[in-house]
Amino acid sequence: MSHNHNHNHSSGEHHHHHVPELHSLSTVFIVSIVLNLLFVCVEAGVGLWEGSLGLLSDAGHNLSDVFSLLLALVAFQLAKVHANKRYTYGYKKSTILISLLNAVILLVAVGAIVAESIHKFSHPTAVDGAAISWTAGVGILVNGLTAWLLLKSGGEDLNVRGAFLHMAADTLVSVGVVVSGVVILLTGWVLIDPIVSLLIAVIILVSTWKLLVQSVRLSMDGVPGGVDYEAVVDMLRHEEHVTDVHHVHIWAISTTENALTAHVRLDEIDRMESVKEHLKHELHHHGIHHATLEFETDSCHCDEQECNCSNVDIPHHEHHHH
Repeated sequence: MSHNHNHNHSSGEHHHHHVPELHSLSTVFIVSIVLNLLFVCVEAGVGLWEGSLGLLSDAGHNLSDVFSLLLALVAFQLAKVHANKRYTYGYKKSTILISLLNAVILLVAVGAIVAESIHKFSHPTAVDGAAISWTAGVGILVNGLTAWLLLKSGGEDLNVRGAFLHMAADTLVSVGVVVSGVVILLTGWVLIDPIVSLLIAVIILVSTWKLLVQSVRLSMDGVPGGVDYEAVVDMLRHEEHVTDVHHVHIWAISTTENALTAHVRLDEIDRMESVKEHLKHELHHHGIHHATLEFETDSCHCDEQECNCSNVDIPHHEHHHH
């Protein structure tokens, strides 16, 4: 009895519920990109007009944010590309690479802030109070609004979280600029500027670290953060008619979709269809959208290299996953 057909998974069942969510996300990203580009133009304009290096560098920083938002948007578009002969999962994995790139960009931004702050400690410069505070105030509104939109639509996707962190970081930077502007106007204490910048750098670093760790883990085919490996194996083992489960691999296909392969041993091979249906349903609740299950019976034992079958007519076939 052939067990090849258990590799079919109807792609319909686990795609349709991602599409509307991606669609609204793309809209959020496009709105955010337009808002932030407008703000960059205004900020750069005021910076040139006032001769403020601070505003110009902040405009540059905001431009890098627009870039990270664009990257995330590209990731979502790539995730929708259909599979082909060369890329059998489509370009879903690119979403993971882009989240890694975004984490690296955030770290570079932190480095830039720290370098700038250290420079300011040794060369304190007068901050041109009012104009800067006003522009930074607008920055708080724009970045804060974008961050809020992303947070509301986000869920657990790494790219959305990366973009949210960029925006939240920027909002903090703008708050820092306003605070230092006000303090300097009131007290003339110029060193508040680099001190606030360093604090902000630390906050961004802490929040980025998790993003970086998760992106690296997913790009190395580690078990995704939202999936409990022990719980999944436990659930498979306790399924009725299942006597053993081994070779369980769980990895991320994209920042939103996870896959699993496993060998499942049954006491009666006739139960295969019903067990398979039920397991796939259960796996869905554990956040696994693509499951490939290979079934064996007690009289047919498979290890990594080969299958040794006695008195049950199951075709021998080797099967290596990705």
